[in-house]
Amino acid sequence: MTLDQLVERLQSDPDFRPQVTAWRYTPAQDARHGSWPAGLDTRLVDALGRQGISRLYTHQSTAVEAALAGQDVVVVTSTASGKTLCYNLPVLQAVLEDPRARALYLFPTKALSQDQYTELHGLIGLLGADVKTFTYDGDTPVAARRAVRLAGHVVVTNPDMLHTGVLPHHTKWQRLFENLRYVVVDELHHYRGIFGSHVANVLRRLRRICDFYGSRPQFICCSATIANPTELAYRLTGKPLLLVDDDGAARGARHFVFYNPPSINRELGLRRSALGESARVAQLLLNNDVQTIVFARSRVATEVLLTRVRQGTRLPEWAIRGYRGGYRPLQRREIEQGLRQGDVRGVVATNALELGIDIGQLEAAVLCGYPGTIASTWQQAGRAGRRANTSLAIYVAESSPLDQFIVTHPDYFFGRSPEHALVNPDNLFVLMSHLPCAAFELPFGAGDGYGPQNSTVTGQALQSLETAGTLQRERDTWHWSGRDYPAEGISLRSAVRENVVIIDLSGPRPQVLGECDPFAAPTLVHQDAIYLHEGQQYHIVELSWEQKKAYAKGVDVDYYTDASLSFNVAVLQEEAQSEVCALTRAWGDVRLTFTPTIYKKIRFATGENVGWGTIDLPSQEMQTTAYWITIPPELVSRLGSDGLQSGLLGLTHLLGNVSPLFLMCDPRDLVAVPQVKNPLTGRPTLFLCDHYPGGVGLAGKLYDSHALVLEAAGEALASCRCASGCPSCVGPPGEAGQDAKPNALAIIDAGRSSLPPGSTAARGRPEAGGET
Repeated sequence: MTLDQLVERLQSDPDFRPQVTAWRYTPAQDARHGSWPAGLDTRLVDALGRQGISRLYTHQSTAVEAALAGQDVVVVTSTASGKTLCYNLPVLQAVLEDPRARALYLFPTKALSQDQYTELHGLIGLLGADVKTFTYDGDTPVAARRAVRLAGHVVVTNPDMLHTGVLPHHTKWQRLFENLRYVVVDELHHYRGIFGSHVANVLRRLRRICDFYGSRPQFICCSATIANPTELAYRLTGKPLLLVDDDGAARGARHFVFYNPPSINRELGLRRSALGESARVAQLLLNNDVQTIVFARSRVATEVLLTRVRQGTRLPEWAIRGYRGGYRPLQRREIEQGLRQGDVRGVVATNALELGIDIGQLEAAVLCGYPGTIASTWQQAGRAGRRANTSLAIYVAESSPLDQFIVTHPDYFFGRSPEHALVNPDNLFVLMSHLPCAAFELPFGAGDGYGPQNSTVTGQALQSLETAGTLQRERDTWHWSGRDYPAEGISLRSAVRENVVIIDLSGPRPQVLGECDPFAAPTLVHQDAIYLHEGQQYHIVELSWEQKKAYAKGVDVDYYTDASLSFNVAVLQEEAQSEVCALTRAWGDVRLTFTPTIYKKIRFATGENVGWGTIDLPSQEMQTTAYWITIPPELVSRLGSDGLQSGLLGLTHLLGNVSPLFLMCDPRDLVAVPQVKNPLTGRPTLFLCDHYPGGVGLAGKLYDSHALVLEAAGEALASCRCASGCPSCVGPPGEAGQDAKPNALAIIDAGRSSLPPGSTAARGRPEAGGET
């Protein structure tokens, strides 16, 4: 059965169609072309012709022409629209004109670097010119690194390697930095949150070194559609960029379906599992020979879904694979190649495959749960039909409030522009991590600035680092005072450098199975956890917290484990506060403490709880930022003790899920904590904490979006069909308490207001943390 026939069948399927809340069809779109930029080397035109490209799309033509004219550019177009040529052509033109010219390509992952290197190398082969291009990452042999440094016209790497392997050793890269013409930053939208804040500082250090060597490279950035591409590009690079967003690429017809699993208890708000329904849809597609990608929301969900999909298809296990962080690089390359060649017919993945890695011509995408942002949803849906064929994307909603809001308000999704990507390069934890790195690379003089900061602010930060013994001052110059280089101790992707390594003890000799970050380890690889990898269960027999090692043995059990954390919040400093009707909104610095408590054993087939155990691990804490709402005494008296508690718990659950609608973040990037009596305010208080040390701007943005967030929460409650509360709005009744829904709504109604964000009613710094 072809995909078109299968779509027609689903449209009339009595079990499927009633659960569809939206079926949007986008017809195929013809390509729109621009002219070849004046002065473009004819050898490039001929090489593209041999690849079957006789004309450029409009956005390619505009971007290349602007780059050749010396402008910094950010290109924002759809998935598979040929953005790669927007930077490959100017870079190759520069090298053809001047063999001394150099370019640096940055991709967020090694896999994407390898993928883009292959494409560039193929074009250079057709060009027939002496243009040397190399990847430079942790897998590059030591013997080859000298050749890369000396001879590489184009160096393809990732921010992590630039941070630890290039900038600290810039004297070995003198030829690159003296002649650096272009810096390419691809997948720009990926650089948000703590990762983006770190990368912005890495690019500040890069520009500082370029200034030292006398080069002024142009930046060419490429991004999926987000609300603030020029602002994000400026925050990352420190330079204003020209926006190119007139997408001229051809697109195949697309069906995008929103599917809400059937109710099994309307009164309790219970629905069939999104995992089970996603597996059923994927099995239907795969059994009809439709090559399919299934996106899951977490590593555990990926492995559970992989097991379920395999059980219901006629395909061998090797034809349906898992793909997520924690798999070994060679394993991931093997899966990518199998997808391109068509041997692998299905893949269940986390958002690790959301980026533009070439995985061939997939026909269908199943999204198990809302990916967290509008931009990510379109990215994942766009992984199907990446050429010009008809494609099908099916979003299967979970029972969480965020999913239920999206699936029951499809016009909100299809009619709203994507979210703002937030970064905070001046996050104190991030900034004070990178200043020592910059001082190691080039000592700071008394009048030196750093990035957009003037010399006075930079000088104060340097003096603080001197006092702490991190830097050493000699007259008017600050130097790194340690023996090793500081970049090695700083992870760009988390608050800590060292991951927990998972070691398999099943065989005759121990083997590394995977790894996870220390913040995830207490819930993923605690003692007696069931760790899932490629559909195989492993029992964690020991977690050595001091050595950052978890030891596992393969087992065959019918359950997996799900761990819980308890949180506590203490306010350190209030940045802003204002009254909004009867509620008080505020944001500021807090200390967040979290402790692993218990784990549950969840049966694969039914999702039922079949046991539990305790977790004995130390608490962890971080200083971050939070937005909070305080409830007035009058409302407390009206609700009563039980009503207050259920309403507070229910609203905390709801806001923790709805707030990401207004932030380009995942619900897991926020920690929602209710307190019946907060020590600072003396009143019931609801906290939404930024889950990154120092915060990345989420709390301030929520403060500014207070009225919009409450309105969306009210709409979510009004559209939910339950009477007193359910998992789709305020959480399971057993957790939130009786009548959580009406009590949460009473709190929301007390704070609904037309007060515009940042009005003069706010005191302190009302715009702090918002968009600039």
